[in-house]
Amino acid sequence: MKQTKPFEKCPVCSGELEEKEVEKLLRGGVHTAIIKVRAEVCLHCGERLYSQETVRLFEQIRKKLERKEVANFQPIGQSFQVTA
Repeated sequence: MKQTKPFEKCPVCSGELEEKEVEKLLRGGVHTAIIKVRAEVCLHCGERLYSQETVRLFEQIRKKLERKEVANFQPIGQSFQVTA
């Protein structure tokens, strides 16, 4: 059975959508996480459409970041704020 997409065309510009693996930057408190997920991406304007399951995952990760529950996250470096 073919799974139905929520959108056949981009809701922003009506461009063609293609499923791709993308990186999403999530912030929670002072912490930041990067996650790779599947998304429908507009080939014209770049808009990303995520499944409800993926959006729920984003919210879970943001809450963990805010509570500093990062023991199971893999550190990849340090972040710095620069004031110009």
